Parts: sequence; structure tokens; C-alpha cells
Amino acid sequence: MTATPFKERVFTDDSLRSSNSTLASHPTSSRLSLKAGRDLNQTARSFFSDGDRTNKRVIIADDHPIVRAVVRTVLNGLPNMSIVSEADSPEALLSALHQVPADLLITDFSMPGGQCADGLALLRRIRRLHLDLPVIVLTMMTNADVLGSILKTGVRGLIDKSAGVTEISQAIHAISLGRHHISATFGQRLLQGHFVAEASALARLSPREIEVLRLFASGMTVTLIAQRLSRSVKTVSRQKICAMQKLGIESDRELYAFAQANNMIY
Repeated sequence: MTATPFKERVFTDDSLRSSNSTLASHPTSSRLSLKAGRDLNQTARSFFSDGDRTNKRVIIADDHPIVRAVVRTVLNGLPNMSIVSEADSPEALLSALHQVPADLLITDFSMPGGQCADGLALLRRIRRLHLDLPVIVLTMMTNADVLGSILKTGVRGLIDKSAGVTEISQAIHAISLGRHHISATFGQRLLQGHFVAEASALARLSPREIEVLRLFASGMTVTLIAQRLSRSVKTVSRQKICAMQKLGIESDRELYAFAQANNMIY
């Protein structure tokens, strides 16, 4: 199978209605429901319009045509997004990445076929060959060990396919702000399976440490947190590090997953 390059497509109201009709009759539609393009998250609609008007080149990869159609419709509802290639297998995806420059990859975790059918191996290879490429992974996986391993490959977004397509626009928005996006359902599983040994994990943190973690996970830098709380940057940095050590968290991605699972982000 080969990658399919194509020019950016514009969906009309009629084509959106047609896509909705097709999805409604598809067996997987209940797991990845498509809402009308005009109902997509309005914040995500405008984030690329503010300051950066350069088209973002996107590659979509999934072995199910209906999923690719859903993602395609979402992207066509956002400004400055140009789909430059689609792939339906690991080999086609690697070929597309080699042949077509991209600013973002949205890919299924598990696609059958070839020597790269293993999702983790594929993600690690993409990370090695395209270090700076932001990757959003769509998956139905629920095992916390697998989800944690996916995050460790360096992906920027991890989306539960059953959560609905609006999460795709939210993930793109988060990436544009330098953040990660993890579906809430996954955050809860990661919390239970990886990052917290006891249910009372927050009880180990001081009120000031909790405040720092909440603000950091909400997108603020250590410097901005220090200014907001009238503390020194050194103090805020120390409180963040201490809190992460108490929780056994080793990276900002894990910290974000913990904060999301514990409803610390408002």
C-alpha cells in the first residue's frame, strides 16, 4: 500500500452532511462520532489564525478509511491546515514522512501489515527519524502500561477514539501552545496504573506544591507562576521538583496526566 498525497480539500455543507450520513451507518461510528464542522471547538478554530498564518502540513494515518474521513473533516474545519498525505499502513506512513514535509502527524496506534505493525516500534522509529515532528496518536487501547509506553515515545497528543472528534481540535490547540493533550479517560488509567501508588497521592503534597502543579499543568511557565504567586523562580522550581519527586513523576507529560486525572486543571 502507498501513501496518497493530495491538495488541501474544502468540505461544503453538503459534503459534511454526506460524511455524517456515512459515519452514522459505519460500525465504528459510535466510537468516533463526527459532529458538524461548524460545531467544532471555536477556540481551536482560531488558534492558528492568531499570529501564525502559515499553513500547517498534516499527514493522517489510519487503516480504516472512515476514521481518516473523520479526521480529514475536522482538519478542513480548522484554519491554516493543509492535509498533504494520507496513509493506511505503517509502510505507507513511513514512505509519506520520507517524501512529504509535515508539521503534524495524526496516526492510529495499531495498523496491521509489514515489519512495523507493532505500534510502539513504529512510534519509536518515527521519533528517531523525525525528532521535532509533533505526533497525535488515536487509539482504542485502554491498558495503562501500553498508554504509558506510548507517551514515553514522545508523542504530544494521546486521544481515546471513543471520546469524539472534538478532542482532535483540542489536541492541536494544546500543541500550538507548547502543551500535551491526553484524553481524560486515559489520564485516569495512567494515574491508576503508573503514576500514583496510593489513592491519597495529593495528601503527600503541601498546599503550595499543589498550587504550583495546578498552574504549571494549566500551561503557565515557572517564571509566570512565580510572578503570579509573588515567589521567586527558584522557590517555585524547587516546589515543582519536590512535588514530582513525592509523586514519583519523572516528566512534564506524566505531570500533566496526573493533574488531568485529579481534576487539577480548570
